[in-house]
Amino acid sequence: MQRKGREKKMSMKKIATDKAPAAIGHYSQAVRVDKFLFTSGQIPINPENGQIEAEGIEAQAKQVMLNIGAILEEAGTDYAHVVKTTCFLADMADFAAFNQVYEQYFTEKPARSCVAVKELPKAVLCEVEVIAYLED
Repeated sequence: MQRKGREKKMSMKKIATDKAPAAIGHYSQAVRVDKFLFTSGQIPINPENGQIEAEGIEAQAKQVMLNIGAILEEAGTDYAHVVKTTCFLADMADFAAFNQVYEQYFTEKPARSCVAVKELPKAVLCEVEVIAYLED
């Protein structure tokens, strides 16, 4: 469909860092579109060795947050610029413990969805994806 008037081509830039787990499928760690950053879901993989070492919801949530932080940093932003998160838990009984870790990182209280799912990759306990606003 052709639009009349000035057309602006969407600019999509892939964001990748070795300080977060590498994308192991046909996807990117994150993409920047105009002034927004969209991350893929991050699970608690240690990027140094590709293994899931963290046990328990608190330790896994912390590793997820560190992975997200590395991607945000690579994109030139931080947790304070996150406007939306989507959190996936393997068990909603872990909500309170997950939230205690989450609130240490997302202090600006972005919009959030948090749902329990039947299963997560590699049988982890949590996964988080974010959308951030980029000022530059």
